Amino acid sequence: MKNKYFGLLILSLVMISCSSTISTAKKEYKIVQASKLKSNWNFNSKEWLLKKDTLIGTGGPMHWGVIESKKKLSKNYEIEFRVNMTKGSLFEVMLNIDKEQYIRTYLYNIDQNIVIGKGVYKEGSDEYEKRGGPTLFNKPMKLENDKWYSVKIRVTNNQLYFSVNNEKTLECSIEKSNLSQQGNLGFLTDGEIKVIDLKIKSIE
Repeated sequence: MKNKYFGLLILSLVMISCSSTISTAKKEYKIVQASKLKSNWNFNSKEWLLKKDTLIGTGGPMHWGVIESKKKLSKNYEIEFRVNMTKGSLFEVMLNIDKEQYIRTYLYNIDQNIVIGKGVYKEGSDEYEKRGGPTLFNKPMKLENDKWYSVKIRVTNNQLYFSVNNEKTLECSIEKSNLSQQGNLGFLTDGEIKVIDLKIKSIE
């Protein structure tokens, strides 16, 4: 009997490790070890690092720092974390990255808005037309450097919910807005950002 339970445990661990998505409904993904950051994400080690429990990213106005997951997000998912834009004006969560297209969900302290937009990202290119994209929905919010913000993103049944500090929320239909319906996850900055308490989980 013990061998049977042990076998089932091993099988479930193998299935999780071989999963093509970042997390499963039974296992929440967190960044916990610097050694595993490279095995799960694509990034330039001069721009992104994990220091203790803090993911730190750096970029600039002419070259945005980007980190992208190697596995896809599930069809329905929830992402939570806290972020501090210590320098720069833009922090972006890149959702459903697929063939250079993605959903832009970001904090922009020049316009003092949180935003959902349609994005394009060509890896390795800093050309203006090969990054960013048009705004589809925005909501005013006071944003400052050196201040922590709680971000929650939820995608269920092709509906996207994006909230900051539980006080400002944007939502839209992914399908009706002609946005990428599935793909990888990324983070982008034009300055310096710190991310803590990152949790990614699949929703059944």
